[in-house]
Amino acid sequence: MIVVMAKVICITNQKGGVGKTTTSVSLAYFLAKDKFRVLLVDVDPQGNASSGLGLDKTGLETSMTEVMLGVAKFKDIIVRTAFKNFDLAPTTPQLANAEVEMAGMKQKFAVLKKAVASVADDYDYIIIDSPPSLSLLTVNGMIAADYLVLPVQTEFYALEGVAQLLESMAMVKKAMNPSLKLLGVLATMYDKRTSLSAEVLAEVRKYFKEKVFRTSIPRNVRVAEAPSHGVPVGAYDKFSKGAKAYKDFAREVEERTER
Repeated sequence: MIVVMAKVICITNQKGGVGKTTTSVSLAYFLAKDKFRVLLVDVDPQGNASSGLGLDKTGLETSMTEVMLGVAKFKDIIVRTAFKNFDLAPTTPQLANAEVEMAGMKQKFAVLKKAVASVADDYDYIIIDSPPSLSLLTVNGMIAADYLVLPVQTEFYALEGVAQLLESMAMVKKAMNPSLKLLGVLATMYDKRTSLSAEVLAEVRKYFKEKVFRTSIPRNVRVAEAPSHGVPVGAYDKFSKGAKAYKDFAREVEERTER
């Protein structure tokens, strides 16, 4: 019997407000809709991916906080979501304190890699939602991943900090994860009514060339509303422009990871 190991994708950008968590949740949801077994790992201490899936974080006894500190098994903290084929490794705000404690650990950079490896044959895709910073948790995400997806908002200063992130990726690739690849760059919050969005998207395409996904995520009210209802936009309003765009993006991810 051939055991297929999960493809691990880390969604990252050190800038906040670029649609990183929405992208993580939506990608996981649409991959699961396509009958892939999916695990979403929330390592952003804000825990927005967890609450965006309707999880009450106050009721959690163990979460990614305990996993990263090495006091809980990864398998034991995984919960089912309301959606078929879609599991979640949730987090709590205490993860921010845990990150400080992790600094003194011997294997501090490889904690997440080890955790992910322990369940890799249970899933087809593992999606990591990392914090909006170049932190120890983000580096853990990069080391655990096969691929990075970089969401970039089509607004002024879109490429600010991207060079530093790519530098970090290159360092991680060289020192700790030689097989790490940039799967692609996703343009988010695209507003076709403004010339600025078109200009920024052209700039992003000039910089990243064929690495930019064909799909852009539009600025969309439904996308913004969905997290407060505790569901991905695809479940909240599957006919919305945002849901359709994320569905197309998920198909592109499937294409690129099958190559």
